[in-house]
Amino acid sequence: MFVFIPRITSVFHLLYFFLFLSSCFALFITVFQNITSADNTNKIIRILIDHCSPTLASLKTANMFSCPYESGESLEEDVCKWNLQMKDKGLYLTILRKNDKKALVYLCRPQRLEQDLHKPGVQKFLRACGYRGEHWEEALTELKDRLHMCEKFPHEIGLFLDYPLVDVIGFIRNTGKNCKCSGCWKAYGNAKEAEKTFCKYKKCREIYSRLWENGRSVLQLTVAA
Repeated sequence: MFVFIPRITSVFHLLYFFLFLSSCFALFITVFQNITSADNTNKIIRILIDHCSPTLASLKTANMFSCPYESGESLEEDVCKWNLQMKDKGLYLTILRKNDKKALVYLCRPQRLEQDLHKPGVQKFLRACGYRGEHWEEALTELKDRLHMCEKFPHEIGLFLDYPLVDVIGFIRNTGKNCKCSGCWKAYGNAKEAEKTFCKYKKCREIYSRLWENGRSVLQLTVAA
């Protein structure tokens, strides 16, 4: 690329030359930041499509995924932006935990999560695990606190991801062994129903991935509920 460099013949020209270079540098930084921002946005969208398609399609209450980040402040800003866009679709995005430049991010449908947490036996089970909050926001805050205190996932996290209570209890009692089948989670109850659900989620991801690659935006692919 040809860049015109003016001939310096006076202090005025020297000042003009430095202003010219500063403008070029500022333009370069702006373009670079825009490209980087767009690249990061595309990465997040790709992760959402790969890991959260069933929730975007309103087939599932919630999904969780790990997301690399450089700046905690930028990550928080991105989450706020996504929530503004997804609010009318009935979705909520939040950070469960951050460490080693990786964030554990949670996408859910609050209305469905509230219903899930009040299914028969769930509140009793959560009480036995030490939870005190009755509503989804309170329970989610308690889950975050537990994740910050421990590197491992607490077993009850499955209830925040639309796993059947019988499978969560079965996993705990069998220490993760002796399941009837496994896919998105390990099933100890109705294996046939679990396998149907696993297939449905897999098909959803395939369809959403294809539609996104063909030009559909993530908002267009998000079902309002």
